[in-house]
Amino acid sequence: MIRAATSYRFTVDEYHRMGEAGISHEDDHVELIEGEIVRMAAVGNRHIGVVNSLNRAFALLSISKRAVVSVQNPVVIGSDSEPEPDVILLRFTEDNYRNRKPETGDVLLLVEVADSSMYYDRLTKVPLYARHGIPEVWLVDLTHDRIDVYREPSGMAFGIEVSHGHGEAISPQAFPDLQVRVEDNIG
Repeated sequence: MIRAATSYRFTVDEYHRMGEAGISHEDDHVELIEGEIVRMAAVGNRHIGVVNSLNRAFALLSISKRAVVSVQNPVVIGSDSEPEPDVILLRFTEDNYRNRKPETGDVLLLVEVADSSMYYDRLTKVPLYARHGIPEVWLVDLTHDRIDVYREPSGMAFGIEVSHGHGEAISPQAFPDLQVRVEDNIG
């Protein structure tokens, strides 16, 4: 008799219990995506620089209490996913999410910076974000020096997908008064 191999999918709660039990550690550089524990790629210098530039571009939103800027921290997406996007603009809370992890409904903009993870981010994470109703996702494509903007989630995809390159500026939907120049942030 031949048996097909099966895999076990974890919930967010089980994932956290693994950490509490010492099975996984916060330094492991993994995230939970659709029930699977996925090892994240190491980040290079350019990746770090882009994340820092975007953090600086969004800092005024945090200072003025319009949003919480969360850098490389987890967000709970459904019962089986807890990715750690590079930058997230979250609804403002006085406690800065000290008492709970942000969830899908808290997200105003989610940003992934990608070079070696580009195909995984585009084919796995972007559809995950659409399926769970994240209103806006920016995929910073370091390979092609552009920012792909996804808006209007519907099912497994976004209704609007636009690429922006050098010479262009983008405004987050939630903050149309904020201009983010592409070359200033991916240069």
